Amino acid sequence: MGKSWALVGFGLIAAVWPAASESAGAGLSQMKGQIVFSSNRSGSWAIWQVQANGKGLHQLTRPKDGAADVDPDVSPDGKSIVFTSTRGGKTGVWKMQADGSKLDRICDGDQGEWSHDGKNIVFRRDERICRRDLGTGKEKLLSPKDWPHCSGPAWSPDGKTIAFAARWEKGNGIFLVPADGGVTVKVYDKEGACEPHWSPDGKWLAYETGTHVRKIRPDGTKNRYVTVHAGVQRYPRWSPDGKHLVFCQGVTEKGPWELYLVSALGGFPVKLTEDGSDVNPDWK
Repeated sequence: MGKSWALVGFGLIAAVWPAASESAGAGLSQMKGQIVFSSNRSGSWAIWQVQANGKGLHQLTRPKDGAADVDPDVSPDGKSIVFTSTRGGKTGVWKMQADGSKLDRICDGDQGEWSHDGKNIVFRRDERICRRDLGTGKEKLLSPKDWPHCSGPAWSPDGKTIAFAARWEKGNGIFLVPADGGVTVKVYDKEGACEPHWSPDGKWLAYETGTHVRKIRPDGTKNRYVTVHAGVQRYPRWSPDGKHLVFCQGVTEKGPWELYLVSALGGFPVKLTEDGSDVNPDWK
């Protein structure tokens, strides 16, 4: 698995979560911030934005000639977005202003994510995790050279650590590596774990399994379900205050996918979008 512009396959499970009082649905109108995401609702995969309360849906990019724009990540200051695009016939990491203007290609690769200070990105190229200084263009390989199928890099809030996923024949695992390079440490490697993303305080990693969203401490302890309801949940991202998660859900592995919000403590999720397929959310 792992984040990319090609969607992956999922399973199906049904369950009931009792903590209705903690659900995002109880206060959708009070949700703050903006959520950017990938959607094919207008035909081609493009970057869209919606307020966390469900209002103000609008399209940011308009790729042409069969190109796809996916995997958006908003800069810490909220002024810029990096995303993956196949514009020009080759997959690359791109940058644009938060309003969708001033598009600029950064480098070959995909799955870009900002550093805490906005001066670097971490991304994937040839299934390896790399860091790039946006000022100098200097790059550093972070994942071990002999590791196959690395994906989904995510920068810790303090800027010191990169979380990412790696896949072997036996399954997926979540790992940590220093942002400057160094020894890689395993967090968890069961149940198809991938797509890790840090909570704003750095105390949790939300991730996806074969069917659901879970969260875990970076040291591998306190591994807990966030979603256990019917359907398949993917791509979890935290709200700016760390109290909720946004994720996409599909009925089957073929979609369609819609965005939902749920309390980080678990609960009944509330649907945020509908029409087309909506994936790869980022909440700022």
